[in-house]
Amino acid sequence: MDFTIKSYTLLINTLKEAGYSFYSYADICEQNISGRYVVLRHDIDKYPKNALKIAQIEFENNITSTYYFQIKKKLFDTKIIKEIYKLNHEIGYHYNDLVDSHGDLPLAHRLFETNLKKFRSFVPVKTIAMHGSPMSRWDNRAIWEMNDYRKFGIIGEPYFDFLKLENVQYFTDTGRMWNGDRYNIRDRVDNHLKLKKNYKSTLQPKIHNTFDFVKWLKSGNTPDIIMITTHPQRWTDNKLEWFIEFIGQSIKNVIKHFITSFRE
Repeated sequence: MDFTIKSYTLLINTLKEAGYSFYSYADICEQNISGRYVVLRHDIDKYPKNALKIAQIEFENNITSTYYFQIKKKLFDTKIIKEIYKLNHEIGYHYNDLVDSHGDLPLAHRLFETNLKKFRSFVPVKTIAMHGSPMSRWDNRAIWEMNDYRKFGIIGEPYFDFLKLENVQYFTDTGRMWNGDRYNIRDRVDNHLKLKKNYKSTLQPKIHNTFDFVKWLKSGNTPDIIMITTHPQRWTDNKLEWFIEFIGQSIKNVIKHFITSFRE
């Protein structure tokens, strides 16, 4: 079965065997890092306890990654956030302020500042990443059309500062698969299929599940820099949780595919 703790552990171990080092996104923004590395990013949209399980597995494997939390009541679990931070992981803000403000930019800026202060009252926050909010008409990244996140002491937002680089290969489990572009409304980058000249861009569309991903990593024909985004609620050994997520995501995919087709 895919999207289990076992399959996630297989993925990170294969990355290690393929010669990749692991860094948080803040590390990449602050340090002059070169070589072969991967940035693991986790967007917490459900079940913070699942994020803690992933964080513990990574800690046991000497891996540092970044966890982006929202401010919503069921997600803003300060105890779990502190525990993940103590496991040597970065905590970031998964902002949704423009959607929450219904497109009101001044209000969104004030809300962002307020929410950021809530996080920083108990953990450092250096980087942010937008929440896609696929059902909303508003794109949270538009909050920065009339403002600059750096004035809030933020050193990086991956969609603006990292994923636009042509030598970065991006993977996301959006849609509960690794090639779910047709179900992906906003978690896209312009260079999604651009690889260095000595790689074939036809490789990535074949990576549907985690076992395809592992096989690709073992091929030796992979780029030096990768960012991987996961949603920890998808990764579980609990059969009931696994089934609920599978059914729920299947329904969401149909809706998101309709929305994407309509907008196009």
